Amino acid sequence: MGEVLSQSEIDNLLAALSTGELDVDQMQETGDKQVKDYDFKRPAKFSKEHLRTLEIIYEHYGRLLSTNLPVYLRKNIQVSVSSSETVTFSEFTNSLSNPVILGIVDFQPLNGDIIIELASNLGFAMIDRMLGGQGQPLDKARDFSEIEMIILEKLMVVCMQLMREPWKNVIDINPVMERIETNAQFAQVIAPSDMIAIVTMNVKIGDVEGHMNVCLPFFTLEDVMDKLNTKYWFSTMQKESTENYSESLEAMLKRVDVPVRAVLGKSLVSVNDFINLQPGDVIRLGTGVASEMDVYVGNIKKFTALPGSNGDKYAVRVMSVIREEE
Repeated sequence: MGEVLSQSEIDNLLAALSTGELDVDQMQETGDKQVKDYDFKRPAKFSKEHLRTLEIIYEHYGRLLSTNLPVYLRKNIQVSVSSSETVTFSEFTNSLSNPVILGIVDFQPLNGDIIIELASNLGFAMIDRMLGGQGQPLDKARDFSEIEMIILEKLMVVCMQLMREPWKNVIDINPVMERIETNAQFAQVIAPSDMIAIVTMNVKIGDVEGHMNVCLPFFTLEDVMDKLNTKYWFSTMQKESTENYSESLEAMLKRVDVPVRAVLGKSLVSVNDFINLQPGDVIRLGTGVASEMDVYVGNIKKFTALPGSNGDKYAVRVMSVIREEE
């Protein structure tokens, strides 16, 4: 039974209405309950907490891409998470325009696949950088050639393997690249009505900017949904950081690839001599036959060495280490 007003309360209410201090319309508005529409065709399987945890995972992933891809592309790369949302798989595929780059990844040991979608302008820019160009995208979209697809697959495998570490606090994954598709019609890995989470990352390679989408079906993540919350994430991360942070950091550094080059010698020639060089001409270098070569790690001179061979390959033997103080 509703609350009953006393006679004095009724008198005060009538007096407020007569003086204009209280508006009947405002009373009716405050009494209305806010109703939110619910679409039963699109059940909310991903909560805001789930999406926020996925953003944290892929913020870490973006930092790894920014650190590792420049080794292959010879260009600084900026990667950042721009948004996350839940849609049906059909809505995701219908928003794609061919040609598109879709990496179908078996997300072992979880059930099902995930999809890494890379904008085609980024794909062409990466291919151009890998082949020695300036990383310019095409003026007009076209299909990828067989050689370009091979290069793209190698880059997508690198991107896929970098997902291991960000997911480590949730589950140890062993992703496997099943195939690369350039047509969305051939990437039907789940039912069109199934719900997916999409994490969108903004990727910038020099002057070229585009997006990378990671499509994560609920079916694939269902077994670890209870771990996709920030409380579990940070508690796990804190335990690992206090145990073996320095050891894991050292192990990560040991896996980093660095370019090494041995310089046989240098010489100065005139432009005229350079233009007229022919097969069989001899260029005199500034180093003696018995002199040691300089070996560079990146752009830093780190060793001196003597030339030689190892089997059917050219090789150098390190003779001394150049310390920083030298």
